[in-house]
Amino acid sequence: MSFPHLLPTYARADVAFVRGEGAYLFDEERRKYLDFGAGVAVNALGHAHPHLVEALTEQAGKLWHTSNLYRVPGQEKLARRLIEATFADTVFFTNSGVEAIEASIKTARRYHFANGAPERFRIVTFEGAFHGRTLAAIAAGGQKKYLEGFGPKVEGFDQVPFGDARALAEAITDATAALLIEPIQGEGGLRPVPPEFLRHLRRLCDERGMLLIFDEIQTGIGRTGKLFAHEWAGVTPDIMAIAKGIGGGFPVGACLATAEAAKGMTTGTHGTTFGGNPLAMAVGNAVLDVVLAPGFLEHVQRVGNYARQQFSSLIAEYPAVFEDLRGEGLMLGLKMRVPNTEFIDALRMHGMLAIGAGDNVVRLLPPLIIEEVQVREALERLSATAQGFVSKAQM
Repeated sequence: MSFPHLLPTYARADVAFVRGEGAYLFDEERRKYLDFGAGVAVNALGHAHPHLVEALTEQAGKLWHTSNLYRVPGQEKLARRLIEATFADTVFFTNSGVEAIEASIKTARRYHFANGAPERFRIVTFEGAFHGRTLAAIAAGGQKKYLEGFGPKVEGFDQVPFGDARALAEAITDATAALLIEPIQGEGGLRPVPPEFLRHLRRLCDERGMLLIFDEIQTGIGRTGKLFAHEWAGVTPDIMAIAKGIGGGFPVGACLATAEAAKGMTTGTHGTTFGGNPLAMAVGNAVLDVVLAPGFLEHVQRVGNYARQQFSSLIAEYPAVFEDLRGEGLMLGLKMRVPNTEFIDALRMHGMLAIGAGDNVVRLLPPLIIEEVQVREALERLSATAQGFVSKAQM
């Protein structure tokens, strides 16, 4: 028996998409699907958005890659725009979210090294977190299923229960460099961190000389109705990792930081070959053209509120299938009473895509450009799928 040509690390659904348009995907058989997965919150502006297509095509005809040995004007422009819109003073561009997390961890450790305290390298994280798949990231996430079989866990991460202030206080020592948290846990089951807890983390960091790192890889670039989810709590981090939506489908990530937090990251301390290449920067700037345009984030808030109202009705109508609705904006999750994987497979048969998450949750992560008509269409398909489970249980 021959080994698969593709490393079998994914249990892929037996469907291949060949074309996308807005909030819809089309497979090889020309079947149409309503996409409420958006490539795991990546395709923030849907498929084949004209402005993104134009930006990428224009740049592709000019220049693809030069490396970071030289200035890249697109980086300078995108960095300036991100700085103007956030807490940050400086930006390091990467190709992915986990690279942004790695840069964030290194920045935090290097900050204390520059302050003459190299013993401060430990980072406190929270149960249910997901920060990516590198050895450091799975150690930060702390989930056994991702750590198993990959040798000794990378040293320097201390994990505490989600939202447990007492356990957090006990975990912090003189060796603690930073706290790392997602404002809303994505893979962990669409669990929002209460705003007061985020404010508590900010106070702790200020009092103990620690840095606060936000992982906004999934929650950022308008997903919750603010440019970044932490804005709802009225707090700012010292360092932030972003990706997914900023590229609208093209691989882009970034580590944002204040000048103080980044003071240890001097020439030669970090690098990337492909990060911040001209193609990626052209698309990232095009995404911001749309997301920062007047009224766009208000649109996400309005449609997100409408979606919450509509999807909440599912719980009352199908109590044997749905338990709860979680999330913010267009980052919503249905806590299930039936296996989420089975529901997602059945939903796909009804022409709609969604994504699984921990705690038996179905994530609904549509493109941010959707309108209320797509919400109603999603409700119909979710209802039809739920009815199938009810009918099966009654047989």
